[in-house]
Amino acid sequence: MVKQEKLAFLANNPFYSKRFNYYVGNRCSSSTIQAVAKELHLDWKTVKELEKQYMAEKLRRAGKPKPSVIGIDEVSVRKGHTYRIVVSDLEKKRAIWFGGIDRSEESMDLFYDELGPSRCEKIRLAVMDMWPAFENAALNHTDADILYDHFHVQSQLGKALDKVRKSEYARVSGKDRRFIKGQKYHLLSNHENLTMDGKRALKTLLAANKRLNTAYVLKESFSRLWDYTYEASARKFFDNWKASLKWQKLKPFEDFAAMVERHWEGIVAYFKPENKVSLGFVEGLNNKIRVIQRRAYGLRDEEYLRLKVLTCQLPDFD
Repeated sequence: MVKQEKLAFLANNPFYSKRFNYYVGNRCSSSTIQAVAKELHLDWKTVKELEKQYMAEKLRRAGKPKPSVIGIDEVSVRKGHTYRIVVSDLEKKRAIWFGGIDRSEESMDLFYDELGPSRCEKIRLAVMDMWPAFENAALNHTDADILYDHFHVQSQLGKALDKVRKSEYARVSGKDRRFIKGQKYHLLSNHENLTMDGKRALKTLLAANKRLNTAYVLKESFSRLWDYTYEASARKFFDNWKASLKWQKLKPFEDFAAMVERHWEGIVAYFKPENKVSLGFVEGLNNKIRVIQRRAYGLRDEEYLRLKVLTCQLPDFD
């Protein structure tokens, strides 16, 4: 009978030591698989497998997640509305779950089932967009308060402004259209992020079209809602903002105001002192995932993508 001795210093691939495995994984944190394979004269498949082992070790060292504040979002993994759900620990600022087969309630249930009842009980706040499936799953598995991410609320207002832009482009004709064409970016961006040329183009557009000027001013003024620290003050501001829509005949903005009204409880949760969490983390994570997807373009290994997402905020080790 032949016995095979397991050596602690070897990686799962017996041709390489753990130290070399960790070196490869560390290099892959800042370079593509192809670049590392070329540098080390290895096959790219070997590099990918060594990186997966390294990322699995990073997760093991991080330990099981025990979140009290979670952020929930979905990411597109390929064309055709194919989504996966990403859950983050907003206090520790790390992704803790990546999975599901879509953004349904059943897929969301998989996260809570994996977490288990005892750890679900510790979740006090769930930050999300207004997708009903996410909210229903959170309410079914936890006693957490629901907080709607104000970046998502602002994006819905941006969509309302873009609808006004499109309707104005369809309404006017001839030379008046030249002011509107190609101005979507300038209208939807924060004014301070525009270049001088962008600011001049926006100023020309708003001077040429009264309805777009009104819609733009309303969009910019709504962002002041997030500066309030008390619910009563925020409510008064929103009521005044909503009242200013009267006679403006801006249907997309009226629809937006109605949506805010319906979801006010989840929006107003933002003004509770205990809920002042880093809401920008979810958006930042989404941007990081898009970078990961671009760098891993062509790879169809979903387990590799899952490990990449879950370890992208964890510290490297040698």
